[in-house]
This record gives sequence, structure tokens and C-alpha cells, in this order.
Amino acid sequence: MTPNLKTSLTPGATASGSSPGGVTLKIPPGPAGYRLAQLDDYHSLARRGFPHHPPCTLSLRARASASDISGTWGFGLWNDPFGLKLGFGGGQKIPCLPNACWFFGASPHNYLSFRNDQPAQGFLVQTFRSPRLPGILLAPGVLALPLLALPPLARLLRKLASRLIGEDASPIPIDPSQWHTYSLEWLPDRVTFRVDGILIHQTTFSPRGPLGLVIWLDNQYAAWGPDGRAKWGTLASEANAWLEIEALELDQGGVL
Repeated sequence: MTPNLKTSLTPGATASGSSPGGVTLKIPPGPAGYRLAQLDDYHSLARRGFPHHPPCTLSLRARASASDISGTWGFGLWNDPFGLKLGFGGGQKIPCLPNACWFFGASPHNYLSFRNDQPAQGFLVQTFRSPRLPGILLAPGVLALPLLALPPLARLLRKLASRLIGEDASPIPIDPSQWHTYSLEWLPDRVTFRVDGILIHQTTFSPRGPLGLVIWLDNQYAAWGPDGRAKWGTLASEANAWLEIEALELDQGGVL
């Protein structure tokens, strides 16, 4: 099944056909300032209406403009935990804890793990499994955000987050600027990742659904490292940042 995808683009970003059945996402070059090119199938949906539950399989062919793009990029399934639509319609959602399984590229400015023993940047497979808590229960965490400016308390909050949010990740030892076939199988008790038909990672940290499909390229970064310092923002974009995909298939109930 080929999903029905909606496009979210900041000024100057594009999503254009690159080959039969293919799409190229591009963001323009320039100094820091938010840039995004995204495809997703949950646009305008409340989280409870996101379309995917396990068992679910995703496969596609992809290549990126470089192995190290400033910001983040990737493809997979997630619950859009931040819920900010940034003017693209669909309203806003109350932030929640992350649930995701995806192929994820993160430049060195990022540190996208709550644990010290997990890879947090580079080209990764990654999963997050979190309890579905009512938004009101997360309000104390939102109020605690100013404490991230205090390293000892920030380290404590990060340790608490690592106990609440299960995660697993593994580097992908390939050159993503070359064409590769990527696939993941999401089951209730595990997620299996393959590249070019070869098993590269399997984990029991299976996200809780429902989830939505997301394919994106942006120039954001976020880091909450072992030192407790939280940093986020945007990066200058290089002159030729793009992500090309083709042969996208997403099936409920399928097996890879």
C-alpha cells in the first residue's frame, strides 16, 4: 500500500517528483532559521486517530545528499510528541512522551538520547517506548523546563527521563548518500530493521501506537547530553541538502 501523504514546507523548501513514484525533499541554503521539507500521513489528525498499529511494515529506497546533513532527517513511524504544527494547519497537540521507530540522521550538534550508553548522533536506527500518560500529568515536567539551565538538576531530570522512556538505537554502517533499500517491521513485542535485505538491528523496545508515517529533512538540532546541558535551535543549511525516496510501501499486517 502506498500511503496518502501530505506535504509541509517552509518558504523555499520543495517536495518534487524525482522519478516515477519518487519524491525529492529539499531545503534551501542559508544561515540559521527554521527550514523543513516533510511528508506525513497524520496531518490534521489527533494522536488517537493516527493510522498505524502493529503489526506494520515499512519499506522504501532512499539516498541523501550527504552522510552528514546539518540538522536532522529520516523516515519512520512516530507519535509526533511535540505536537507543534508551525503554521502548517491541523492545530496543535499537547506534548507527550515519545514513541517511535525509524531510520534517523542527526548531525554532530544533536544528542538525541536520554541515556549515556546509546548512540545519539550520526545515522541510526532508533526506537522509543513510553507510557501513554494524560497531558495533565506532564505539566510538572513542562514547569520544570527552566531547571534545565541548572546542570545538577538537569542531569537529575535526564536520569528520571531515562527511567520513564525506554529506548534502543544502533549506528547504521553504510553511506546514506548511496541508494539503499530500508525496511522495518513493527510488532507489539519487537522492531526489526533491515538495509538492503540484511538484518541490522532488532529490539524489544517496541513503541506504543498509534503512530504516523513521517519522512523529513530539516536544519534543527536538539541536545540533552550527559553533562545535563540542554541545547536546541537551528543550523546554517548547506547549498545542496536533499533527501530522495522511491518505492515506498507501508502495510498493516504484513511481514517483511
